[in-house]
Amino acid sequence: MGTKFVLAPDSFKESMTAKEVCEAMEAGIKRAIPDAECIHVPMADGGEGTVQSLIDATGGTLIQKEVTGPLGTPVLAQYGILGDGKTGVIEMASASGIHHVTKETKNPLITTTYGTGELIRDCLERGITEIILGIGGSATNDGGTGMAAALGYRFLDKSGEELPLGGGFLGELERIDASGVLQGLQDLRILVASDVTNPLCGERGASVVFGPQKGATPKMVEVLDRNLWHYSRIVKEQLGIEVADVPGAGAAGGLGAGLLAFTKATMKKGIEIMIEYTGLKEKLRQADYCFTGEGGIDFQTKFGKAPYGVAQAAKSVNPRLKVIALAGYVGQDVETLYEEGFDAIFGIVPGASDLESLLARGQENVARTAESIARLLK
Repeated sequence: MGTKFVLAPDSFKESMTAKEVCEAMEAGIKRAIPDAECIHVPMADGGEGTVQSLIDATGGTLIQKEVTGPLGTPVLAQYGILGDGKTGVIEMASASGIHHVTKETKNPLITTTYGTGELIRDCLERGITEIILGIGGSATNDGGTGMAAALGYRFLDKSGEELPLGGGFLGELERIDASGVLQGLQDLRILVASDVTNPLCGERGASVVFGPQKGATPKMVEVLDRNLWHYSRIVKEQLGIEVADVPGAGAAGGLGAGLLAFTKATMKKGIEIMIEYTGLKEKLRQADYCFTGEGGIDFQTKFGKAPYGVAQAAKSVNPRLKVIALAGYVGQDVETLYEEGFDAIFGIVPGASDLESLLARGQENVARTAESIARLLK
């Protein structure tokens, strides 16, 4: 048996998916150690790339679906079904993300998470029993009411009329009607991948902290925050669920709160979910070396980024397992990572060059660096 390498990198943004990084690492390692055994475990941290990585890691399938975008117009979104055929994986940004709006059209008073709810509904209709939902990169501030509306909840004003979609109308919410909720929703387990700990309301809440980057003026921020307070009071009175101050409730414009209020949701760090669903620890038990990496590594990597999670997982199964990270950019205070489970960190950039050609040549730079490291290990 050859030397066994577990390759568990994140994607290198704008350059390579995590799977492509694995392939490049293997190509380099095998030039130095032809009989090396390379186990690919493409990673992500719950944000962009999570669907692709989990599909690649489990042999799953990608589903495309036209849904309601954040502005109420149709967008083409996608989600994954893992290799087990029972677990869906959704990035809310695919349906309700900031990339669906422009500088001119972004308006958190009217943007909606309805499309994210349509993706959840599609999973339910296909017999999915569990969903991993990444909730970064949203264009919305509606407290997750759009998502809930797509699943059959109705949000009514005092005359019994349904409220228009968007966070700007929640101040008029009088009653939540759950009589038409989709069958099976209460049996659906949703694991929410989020590293955001902000509450729904107040100084650290969704509207104040994230509203401005979604186009909110100071006046809009005030309205949105006031509306979310009102909404959280109604949720508490009518459903008996406290969402205003829960850590993570403010993620994705309050989608965190909506998931906690209207579905069987649990919040967990994105990287922890990835480690569990890819079976990373099992694969690391037999490894001689672990390679990880991402586009940029610096002192912030230890705050829940994928390579940090991989290093921690590796040391937890075998403290002597060497963890080697490759990065397009090695940033400041990177030496602090040597106390966090990393044994060595290598930049892949061969010399001074413009960013465009570095991104284009990412795979050959990863392969060359992996080969050099493998020659040293041999």
